[in-house]
Amino acid sequence: MISRGEIGPGFNSVFCGCLALLLLASACNEQTPADTRAADESSIREIEAQWAKTAAAHDLEGSVSYYSDDATVLPPNAPIASGKQAIRAVWASVLGPGASLSWQVSKVEVSRSGDLAYVMGAYQFADKDPQGRPMTDHGKTLEVWKKQADGKWKAVADSFSSDLPPTAPPEKKKKKK
Repeated sequence: MISRGEIGPGFNSVFCGCLALLLLASACNEQTPADTRAADESSIREIEAQWAKTAAAHDLEGSVSYYSDDATVLPPNAPIASGKQAIRAVWASVLGPGASLSWQVSKVEVSRSGDLAYVMGAYQFADKDPQGRPMTDHGKTLEVWKKQADGKWKAVADSFSSDLPPTAPPEKKKKKK
């Protein structure tokens, strides 16, 4: 065995210096993840274009497939729809016979980490009201996308609202006395 006195007075300094050098060298070898924001933005824009075509074709199941299993939709003038079954009901009301829906993306912003993104855009919608009269709507959209474990992007939150002023409630008829 070597006793403490046999090591020498400079051993602690040399040991600490070597340890610091080793830690510095290992830190320098860590690589910063590649910045994939531009590629991710392009992918999301392509997915959005495919999704819009799917919706224009009145493909209900295809339209719902762009959401993650735990997604949430915040439709105007309606309760929050969480999960695929509730989201399917929202889309079924939008993709009825004779309805027309389209949207354009104006902005895609991907996080530096490459796992989240948001999309803003505008939509146009046309259908018939309950009395069979033509009605149109246009407004804005905001979506949150998340990269899934398999590397695919899925919408996790979707909100849209009309740019049109709210309609006035129907007047109540006065009762005669």
